Amino acid sequence: MSVLKSSLIAVRRALANPVVVAAVSVAVLVALALLPRYGSDGVIEFAIDTLLVAVMAQSWNIIGGYAGYASFGNSVFYGLGAYAVAIAMVKFHQPFWIGMVCGAVIGVLFAITLGILVLRLKGHYFAIATLTLPLVVKAIVSNMPLADRSIGLVLPPVNNAALFYWLALGLLTLTTLTVWWLTRSRFGFGLIAIRENEEGAAVMGVNTTLYKVAAFALSGLFTALAGGIYAYKMAYLDPDAAFDISLNVKMIIMAVFGGPGTVFGPIGGALVLSLLSDWLATVVTSVAGLFFGVVVVAAVVLMPRGVADVIRRFPRAGWRYFIDNVKANKV
Repeated sequence: MSVLKSSLIAVRRALANPVVVAAVSVAVLVALALLPRYGSDGVIEFAIDTLLVAVMAQSWNIIGGYAGYASFGNSVFYGLGAYAVAIAMVKFHQPFWIGMVCGAVIGVLFAITLGILVLRLKGHYFAIATLTLPLVVKAIVSNMPLADRSIGLVLPPVNNAALFYWLALGLLTLTTLTVWWLTRSRFGFGLIAIRENEEGAAVMGVNTTLYKVAAFALSGLFTALAGGIYAYKMAYLDPDAAFDISLNVKMIIMAVFGGPGTVFGPIGGALVLSLLSDWLATVVTSVAGLFFGVVVVAAVVLMPRGVADVIRRFPRAGWRYFIDNVKANKV
């Protein structure tokens, strides 16, 4: 236990030093950028999927972790971004980057419109309202001639895994830098105030409606861009894949596991849970889902604020940290 405590103390001290964090972040980013040069095809494919789900977790972190509004409908932005790229390339014969711009605009506009309507709700009312969104939009797209209804769209194939890897890595870097900016900006402090006490934040002069809608728009922007990369990579898109409701569960679990309201927590959660899911699917395929579910439930009960909170509080509280969380969850 002393070794674990000392290790966590060292990690916590390192994370408290901005110079160390910046140096390590740059070193990791450079190493990741070079992965296509020394990684196998299987590793690169796994890395692309992990980076994209990390973008979704980080995007959800903006509205769920910092603003405290647990959206269960962010996959609708993912699907809209994917279909924007697919329709632009297949129906209008535009290049990929035009489709990405269209996806970003559509994602932001939809998030703003939706945010104005549903961000007046709170708690489970907001969660239920957003949970139905992917199903509704999926039904609409499935009947749109422009999207070839439920048949789907076939995009021009591109056999360049390195390109998609660098696109996903660049998008995750941009999303993470945005979250880092939140931790040091008045806008970010306003979101944290809303999360802690929305009425109190309003009394202090925070325009809560504007801040929440802006956070939702940022979340929608990055999620839509991730969907666009996914559509171009897969070269085929149908409503079931674009508006997969399980994506909402994945991004939320990964953000919560790593630590919501932190800069690197969602990325760590995405990496650890993606590795765990892939390993379980390889070793114990028949019960991989069951084991993964047990691990997630145990993590939520033992460390509901994520790994980042364990690093921060475990050295002082010891094993009492986990016991107190179990008692708090009335297990």
